[in-house]
Amino acid sequence: MSERPRLSFDLDVDICVVGAGLAGLTVALEAARLGASVAVLEGRRVGWNASGHHLGTVMPGYGLAVGDLIARVGFDDARELWSLSMQGAEYVRATASEELIPGIALSEGALEVSNVEAGDQLISRLQMLGEDFETEVEGWQVDRVREELKTDRYFHGVYYPKAFQIDGRKYVHGLAALARRAGARIFEDTPVVSIDPSGIRKRIVTPSARLRASHIVLAGNIHLGAPLRRLSETLLPVWRYAAVTAPLGEQLADVVRFKGSVTDADGVDHFRIVDGDRLMWASPETTWAARPERFAGAIARRIRTVFPQLGNVGIAEVWGGAMGQTVHGMPQIGQLRRGLWVTSGFGRQGLNTSAMAGQLIARSILWGDERWRLFSPFELVWAGGATGRVAGHLVGMWERGSSAAAGALARHRERARVREQIREARLIKANRQAGTRPPRRQPPPGSPRPARPRPRAQANPNEGEGP
Repeated sequence: MSERPRLSFDLDVDICVVGAGLAGLTVALEAARLGASVAVLEGRRVGWNASGHHLGTVMPGYGLAVGDLIARVGFDDARELWSLSMQGAEYVRATASEELIPGIALSEGALEVSNVEAGDQLISRLQMLGEDFETEVEGWQVDRVREELKTDRYFHGVYYPKAFQIDGRKYVHGLAALARRAGARIFEDTPVVSIDPSGIRKRIVTPSARLRASHIVLAGNIHLGAPLRRLSETLLPVWRYAAVTAPLGEQLADVVRFKGSVTDADGVDHFRIVDGDRLMWASPETTWAARPERFAGAIARRIRTVFPQLGNVGIAEVWGGAMGQTVHGMPQIGQLRRGLWVTSGFGRQGLNTSAMAGQLIARSILWGDERWRLFSPFELVWAGGATGRVAGHLVGMWERGSSAAAGALARHRERARVREQIREARLIKANRQAGTRPPRRQPPPGSPRPARPRPRAQANPNEGEGP
């Protein structure tokens, strides 16, 4: 008998979770550990879409920049939200151990690099993260970044030593196994046909059975379907594809020395080394679904653009998934009405937020934890439907183009400075060899000439003597 069969009989539980992705499985695991009876309904299979499909980087923070977060909710609540994101990262670290999930392949450290020179911004950001938000971070100068990554496309960097990477696909299936072990029941190939959230006992209808629950948690992202279309339409569907190269041998270690994950500040490049000599690389986002194989060439070209030393790399595997992004840039976490909960909108958020949300909602239901209200300012906002998708696509193209132009300008200015330094050094060397001094720079026309020093008057030898 399958461990995750289709639901074919009527069932009563305390909590019904719709969606067996990272957030939904975390809710199920934590609620079952706290003693609740839990059923998870998955329309296809565990982790089939975006959950665990990308680079598996785990670090604090949200898709919304810290400064924007403070502007939206105030400093104190922003600190509390950031603390929750750090707790989410630690939850993943504790869960993603070899003892609990074999083969999780945990590696340490994450580096965020800038495509332009941003030294002043780097200093202020480090101060805010380190002092105000109690996050362990290091600022890397350009030379340090380029010592680790042999490319001129990146400038300054922010290093998170406590961030880490895991095999996301192993993690999502590990969560399912842990949830089952704790007592949760997972049913695959069981789409939800309708939901009636009224009353104390909510009713859920599937193609083959009916289910009743005191609480329903909607964790299905953009795939909640017709019964919850209005909720699905608060998310902009975004597809992202990732690839793993063929083995690149020793040359990869010469070009990419950093062993953690690397992401650029504009969200275009995201990569890390896997299996010792392969690159795992995520592509830019799109707002339309396509066959993953179509992106193999684009990812290979992007790798060659950033690291031309690697030449034409072979692509061994490509995969992808659709994420739901919110208009305001924060995840959707909270209670829609009594007993009806939502945990969704994790596009651009990271593994830490889905873990934090799952833990938070389970404790809200069973312990009365009210911290989910910190997310209340980020209410459900319609994402614009098909029109919003087109707009998102155009905005994404414009942002990537602007980023590329800014990066090209920064690299041009850097090369111009280097050429000027080389020219001045050659001129000084030539003057030394000729035994002459460098020519004195003449003041621009019309500028006042410096006053010449007056000669000192010679002292009168008879001055001060008496008659």
